Amino acid sequence: MQAGTGHNRWKALAAWLDERLALDSIREFIAHKKVPVHSGTIWYTFGGITLFLFVIQVITGILLLVYYRPTPQDAFESVQFIMTGVSYGWLIRSIHSWSANLMILSAFIHMFSVVFLHAYRRPREFVWFSGIALLGLSLAFGFSGYLLPWNTVSFFATKVGTDIPATVPWLGPVLTRYLRGGSTVGGATLTRFFGFHVALLPGLMTLFLLLHLALIQKFGISAPPWVEEESRFRSAKAPEIPFFPDFLLRELIAWYGVLAVLGALAALFPWALGVKANAFASAPAGIRPEWYFLAPFYTLKLIPGHVLHLEGEFVGLVGFGLLALAWIFLPLWAVNRNGFLRRKLVAGAGVTLLAYLSTFSFLGYWR
Repeated sequence: MQAGTGHNRWKALAAWLDERLALDSIREFIAHKKVPVHSGTIWYTFGGITLFLFVIQVITGILLLVYYRPTPQDAFESVQFIMTGVSYGWLIRSIHSWSANLMILSAFIHMFSVVFLHAYRRPREFVWFSGIALLGLSLAFGFSGYLLPWNTVSFFATKVGTDIPATVPWLGPVLTRYLRGGSTVGGATLTRFFGFHVALLPGLMTLFLLLHLALIQKFGISAPPWVEEESRFRSAKAPEIPFFPDFLLRELIAWYGVLAVLGALAALFPWALGVKANAFASAPAGIRPEWYFLAPFYTLKLIPGHVLHLEGEFVGLVGFGLLALAWIFLPLWAVNRNGFLRRKLVAGAGVTLLAYLSTFSFLGYWR
């Protein structure tokens, strides 16, 4: 009798929650969401991996905020205290730094998998646009967060990075002054970058992430064109698996693997702090940006000082801007006037860009 009463209470509680939280719609969504199955299904996991690493960034960032002080006098010492005076503070900081790099790497892999699987096609153009915005915000996170420890390398790397826009006529000097909060990299720059890193960028990231996920839910996960063509030829539906629990379990296994890699990197290769920044000291030899900015950095080094009476860095920035615009609007030029997908052209562009980023990043690191 008591068991029946307990069962009825659970049913009453479930009905109460269902009425207020619309659990039926959630169950229906989970039951109907499908994931295409083919040789490239594994690449779908990198979107979830990027999201997982972003969540780790948020959690570890909040923990670091408890002790961090964004002033030139205290920033370096506060990070030093986190690493030496706070229990497992060194591990939290290492996880935060390593997860930032792994998140950007995962975002790049996800982007190229979308290109090679042609998942940007109609009607998913805005899924691509929002994804590119998220990648750009991830790079901005990396750039703004690099200065926060206020060490020598981050100080001079930020100085070099904010010098580059100044070569653009009219708008460039204004942008450089805005980023620095003045004419030189100093306390105002640190405060401004801190505000970007913990307030502005997380807010924008959350908005675009919600938009990106909402668009994916609306249009579903795209199957590659060759899988769709084969299914039409066989007059059969392309093979799919339920998102829950089948694909979700695969995603969880991938997250578990990433967490193991992240933990090993953070524990075996703790993120170094370096030496406190000194604005009056000379820049250290061989200074370079983080790996995800190495390719454009090395490219700018190869461009002559002047090209047709124009500043070499300005010519390089114009080239990067045109390349970025072409890449952003890939879904528009990937289809010809007759509506047919330019598969080989897109694949060739993807391979070329991947080869450029890999080669020039390697050269920028070793030279």
